[in-house]
Amino acid sequence: LIKKLKRLDWLYQLATTSFSVLFILVLLSSSIAADENVSAADLEQELHMASHYNTHHNDSDCYEATTGAAKKCMPEFINAAYGLKITASNTCGTNGAVEYCVQSNLHRSLGSSFNYSPVDSAKLHPICEICDASDRHHAHPAEYLNDYNDQDNITWWQSDTMVDNIQYPSSVNLTLNLGKSFDINYIQIKFHSPRPESFAIYKRTSETGAWLPYQYYSASCERTYGVPTGSIVTHSNEAVALCTDEFSDIAPLTGASVVFGTLEDRPSAYYFESSPDLKEWVTATDLRVTLNRLNTFGDEVFNDPQVLRSYYYAISDIAVGGRCKCNGHASKCVLKQQHDFEDRLTCECEHNTAGVDCNECLPFYNDVPWAPATDLNAHECKRNFSNFDSKTIHINLFINLVI
Repeated sequence: LIKKLKRLDWLYQLATTSFSVLFILVLLSSSIAADENVSAADLEQELHMASHYNTHHNDSDCYEATTGAAKKCMPEFINAAYGLKITASNTCGTNGAVEYCVQSNLHRSLGSSFNYSPVDSAKLHPICEICDASDRHHAHPAEYLNDYNDQDNITWWQSDTMVDNIQYPSSVNLTLNLGKSFDINYIQIKFHSPRPESFAIYKRTSETGAWLPYQYYSASCERTYGVPTGSIVTHSNEAVALCTDEFSDIAPLTGASVVFGTLEDRPSAYYFESSPDLKEWVTATDLRVTLNRLNTFGDEVFNDPQVLRSYYYAISDIAVGGRCKCNGHASKCVLKQQHDFEDRLTCECEHNTAGVDCNECLPFYNDVPWAPATDLNAHECKRNFSNFDSKTIHINLFINLVI
């Protein structure tokens, strides 16, 4: 076997012209065919794998331009939510045209006293409109949550109103599937209605996994979520969902944003690469916003239908800032057709890695254990000849000749 390896390696050195390559391939084929351990099916399978996963260093952000040394690389930072399907558990006008009224009583949110009367209600809620899912001019579907955000022509998703029992303990879920795992940097929600009194963000780290709390927003953290308000973030709870009441006021009545930074105030954020807990914390394949309790002025207790129709959830934009998760082993994440003929996001893995997230080494490249790339070490998977049988050596030498 060693003699055969030396002979093949010598032949490789001669491959300087196309004629030499052809000559070598003929000799190599004869050598492989003479080996009883190599079948045509084995050879075809290994060569297909090699051609599929072959890494080209030229023009790659995953290798140093001058030395060719492997380095950490990442796909571009994007709005991972843009254009994807968001599913809403409730949308106004789905079962026919319904009326809603626009809140305009800003002075009450600023602390002014208010004595309710039907006359006052008519003055305070003068603008009522129609929501009808079958009429695009009056529809507010979930696709408006992450379409192009044009400030001159704002579109928004909207729920039913309090007339239809949209209030705690009933909740509304907005669910986004990202297509694969992402490293999430932030989640931004821009409200077209007043911000809710209570809402929460959840995530999943796999498409079949459990929903995990990411962040709570509430003026009643203990009562609604059983979580204390404004906990101090320490190393012991930096990968735990916290609750804040900072964004739970009813004012402004429209246009307010809430931004959740996944690493904000996390002590280990400055040492992110050496924190497995935070790496898992920022990973998500799915996100969910659960709207639990509407903000009101308290006038809903009088059950005036016009007042109740002025309370609903409406969101004009959801943005998710992040990168396709490739563990530092890919600079591109592209849509590719899978075995089920569906297009899905896939890392274009380099550094001799493979897997959905470049989370494993290629076959025959396990000389060192797989590890995510860091700024100091790319952790490139290395080819291992030490324990290979003659078939594996033949295949790897063939790969060398082809590339």
